[in-house]
Formats: sequence, C-alpha cells, structure tokens
Amino acid sequence: MLIIGLTGGIGSGKSAVARCFSELGIPVIDADSVAREVVEPGLPALKEIEKRFGTQILATDGRLDRKQLRKIIFSDPQAKADLEAILHPMIRTRMWELANRQTTPYVILEIPLLVETGQNTSVDRVLVVDVPQQLQIERVCARDGMSPQEAATVIAAQISRQRRLDAADDIIENTGTFSELQTQVEHLHRKYLELASHNPA
Repeated sequence: MLIIGLTGGIGSGKSAVARCFSELGIPVIDADSVAREVVEPGLPALKEIEKRFGTQILATDGRLDRKQLRKIIFSDPQAKADLEAILHPMIRTRMWELANRQTTPYVILEIPLLVETGQNTSVDRVLVVDVPQQLQIERVCARDGMSPQEAATVIAAQISRQRRLDAADDIIENTGTFSELQTQVEHLHRKYLELASHNPA
C-alpha cells in the first residue's frame, strides 16, 4: 500500500483536498482528529499531560482544557516542546495503526506539520497544497476572523513555503475554483493508483 503524506500551510485548503480524496473512496487519516482522539479521558496521553502540567489543564468534566493548555504553551517554548514530546509519538503510532488496517491501494495521511516533524521521510510521497501567501492571508482572515497582521504572524511561525515545496513530490495549486481543485485531485488519484500497482508489498 502506498502512503501519501498530505500537507500545506494554514489556509492552503488541505481539508478541501482531503475531502476530494475521500469522495474518491480513499481513506484520509487526519493528524488533528487523531490528536483529539489520543487525549480522551482514561488514555495514556492525558495522564502524561496531567503529570507534566498539573490538574489546571483539566476541565471540570475531566477532559483536556485545550484553551488553558494553549495559553501555557504559547508563552513557554519548553512547555510546548514537552507537550510535543508526549503527543507526537502517540499520534504517529495511532495514525500508522489506522493506515495499516486499510485495504485500499493507497492511503492519505493528512499532517499539517509533516515536514517540520520530519515525517516526510517516512511516507512514500509528499503532496503539498500550495497557495501564494497573500491568498493564504485572505483565506485565514475570512475563515478565522483574524486581522491580516495576525494571519501573517501565524504564517510566519510555520516553516517557509519554499521549504515545504522543496520537500514535495506532488503539488496542488489551490488558487482556482473547487471544480479545478477536484480535477487536480482526480489526476493525482489516477497517478497514485498506477504507482500503487507497481509498489512492492
């Protein structure tokens, strides 16, 4: 089975691309969904996070208080690194468990931090959804209600567009209509099916 790592900057349209692949019958395993799953009450990740940050990161119902945790790690780089050290290996393990259960010719792993975390080296191909920065800013402002300055700050905190493109095997230019996006995905779908048929088990 071929493993495709899907990534792109904020506002690039990763979710729309993932939806197109899903509609073609291809499983998409989303890192953000898995990240929410692994911190459910009773699971090891939440216990580890509580041990590191204390009960202040728990809501009254015993679930993770994401807002409180975000506040802590936003102002403390070491806290952020500690959290990532707890979560990233667990998310990665769970994603690969889910991928290995699939029976389709290929699977999409949707990972926003694919290149930043070095996971681009563990997938067969890297698919980057790319848009010019100005369009990214416009989309993030429209979607999240941010000011252009705030959106630019978030984008600047991610790895550069060029570094992401340098890691890409395939690129989707998401600057047009949804219909144009679907056409690009369908083209890649055919390509991936062809590659998967030659991929040694």
